[in-house]
Amino acid sequence: MDIDEILRLLPHRYPFLMIDRVESVDPGVSATAIKCVSVNEPQFQGHFPATPIMPGVLICEAFAQTAGIVALSAQPDLAGKTMYLLGLDKVRFRRPVRPGDRLEIVAQKESEVRGIWKFAVTATVDGVKVANGTVMATVASAEN
Repeated sequence: MDIDEILRLLPHRYPFLMIDRVESVDPGVSATAIKCVSVNEPQFQGHFPATPIMPGVLICEAFAQTAGIVALSAQPDLAGKTMYLLGLDKVRFRRPVRPGDRLEIVAQKESEVRGIWKFAVTATVDGVKVANGTVMATVASAEN
């Protein structure tokens, strides 16, 4: 899935789109996305100029957007809808993510009950786990 398809499914735009490509997607089941971390991204001006590190909250956003690809690709009528993050559980950051890293994000659906999706998420760089946890989200209703 290229950037055009990602932009069709997700409402996020620069500078807050945290995934560059989707390597694989099984709609409603799982997805693997890629974030190419670049030193010229705005967060690195202040986090931290001498030793730039991708903020953990942005890794969590990449988790949520990859989970959104799984959910929004499952039903064509959901494309472009907003998916609200409801919770993060047991998120752990295991090593810093730095400019030049190719962050691979995997979201695997664990359950979907009454419109609440739960995903196991993992991020790796060069096959080494850098973060993992659980994401819960829901697709916004028409009145939201």
